[in-house]
Amino acid sequence: MLIDAARCTLRFGVKTTPMHLAYDDILRVWEEADELPELDDAWLWDHLMPLAGPPGGAVLEGWTLLAALAARTTRLRLGLLVTSNMLRAPAHLGKIATTVDVISEGRLIMGLGVGGTRQPDGPNPAVAEYAAYGLPLPSPGEGLARLTETITILRRMWTEEVFDHDGLFTTLRGTRNGPGPVRPSGPPLLLGGWGNRTLRIIAEHADIWNVPGPPHNGTDWITERARVLDAHCVAIGRDPAEITRSAQIIVDYADPATTRAHVRALAAAGIQHVVLALPRPYPDKAARWLVDEIVTPVREKGA
Repeated sequence: MLIDAARCTLRFGVKTTPMHLAYDDILRVWEEADELPELDDAWLWDHLMPLAGPPGGAVLEGWTLLAALAARTTRLRLGLLVTSNMLRAPAHLGKIATTVDVISEGRLIMGLGVGGTRQPDGPNPAVAEYAAYGLPLPSPGEGLARLTETITILRRMWTEEVFDHDGLFTTLRGTRNGPGPVRPSGPPLLLGGWGNRTLRIIAEHADIWNVPGPPHNGTDWITERARVLDAHCVAIGRDPAEITRSAQIIVDYADPATTRAHVRALAAAGIQHVVLALPRPYPDKAARWLVDEIVTPVREKGA
C-alpha cells in the first residue's frame, strides 16, 4: 500500500535538453506539455556547448530560452535542471531568475548546482566549455563555497528591499531587485548534487533535492545518498521531510516498460518527483507519449 500511495502522489516533469535541436523542436514539446495536466513541470539544462555529438552543434542558452518558453506557456512550473553557478555573477543571476519568475507569473523553480569544477580523474567536459567562454574552473571546495554564497545573495534579493554583501567572492553595495518575485519568499529552491559536502548544503537550504537516476545511477545508490541527506538534516535540526526528493531519468522510446519499472523503483525508494528526460530527436506528440506510456500506467495500473 505504501508503494501504491507513492505512485498516486508522484509528480512528473519533462526535460528537453537543448542540444542539437532547433527552438521549434523544443517549443512544440513545451506547448503540448502545457496542455497535459499529468505533467507538472518542464526543464532545460545549462550548458553553452554540446556534451555529446558534433562539437559544433546547436546549443541554446538556458535562461534566455527559459524566458521565451515561459512566455509561451501558462501552467507548467519551469526551470533549469540545473543552473550552473559558475556561469553568471550571483546578483546578475538573481535578476535574471526574478525576471523569468515575473514573466511566468510565479511558475519558476530555481534549479541550481555547483557547476563545473576541476576534477583529478576522468573526462571533464567543463574544461573545454569553460575555456571556450573564458570562465575560471574552480576547485570543488571553492565551487561549494561559491554556491553557498550565491544562495545567500538570491535569498536576500528576493526578500530585502536593499542590501550590501561582503562575501568571499562577491561584494555588493546598495543592491536592489525590483520588481521582486511573485511570491514574497521567492521561487522554491531546487539544488542538484550528491557529494557529502553538497548534501550538507542541500540539507541547509533546499526545498527540493534532485539527483540523476537511471541509467546513470540505480535506486540503491539514490537510497544511500538520501540517508546521507537525512543525517545532515538531523544534525542541523531540520525535518528531512521538508525536502522534496526528485530524480531525473532518461526515457527509452523503444522500451517504455523498462522506463516504467525505473519510475516504480524510484517511487518505492521515496522519490516524490520524477523528471522524464526526452532523448533527441523528439517524436511527434512526445509529451502525450510520456503521459500515455509512462505517467498514466504508473499512476493507474502500476504496470
